Amino acid sequence: MPLPLPRHQARATRETGRRTRSALLDAAARLFAERGLAGASLAGIAAAADAFPSQVTYYFGSKEALFVEAASREMLHTAARVEAAGSGAGSPAGYVRAMAAEAIGDATLLLFADALLLCHHRPELRPLVARTLDRLHREGGRALSERCARERWELAAAPEVIGRAFWAVLLGLVMEAAGSGTPVDPTAVEAAVVSALAARPSPR
Repeated sequence: MPLPLPRHQARATRETGRRTRSALLDAAARLFAERGLAGASLAGIAAAADAFPSQVTYYFGSKEALFVEAASREMLHTAARVEAAGSGAGSPAGYVRAMAAEAIGDATLLLFADALLLCHHRPELRPLVARTLDRLHREGGRALSERCARERWELAAAPEVIGRAFWAVLLGLVMEAAGSGTPVDPTAVEAAVVSALAARPSPR
């Protein structure tokens, strides 16, 4: 029976594993965004991450699982940038407009939409997407709730509901644009989400 590694060696091994895993996700996100799931190979992803193809399957199990995890991670990073874009808005409508303008054109949204569709046929990959969506909606709702408290905005629906509506509308329009070849109009996002907001400033 092999002896356990000394603690310092075990820590170094775990840290090396985390770095390799992160490098694979970085390379996968870039190559999947450029080439799609079918066009990016495990060998190409491994080479871009200075790793071996066997390490991809060791850490992720399959190319599809890597695709879903990379898309989910990038989506959460994008969501943080999108929420920050609304920080200077002076009204709920302006808040939505600024976030939509930041999000439209970001390749991550289409990447994540592809991950959602993939999970329709690969149910074993759904838990990661479900966790990502839950975090996306919770953090979007929290950001809007904090903004409403500061600005004394009143909304017709709970911030969590509005956050969910924002991402649902945006992802739907991005998929529609990809299928039709028509660019997403920021005002379409604003119109669809702001109609759900029905927001007005509260009396001071």
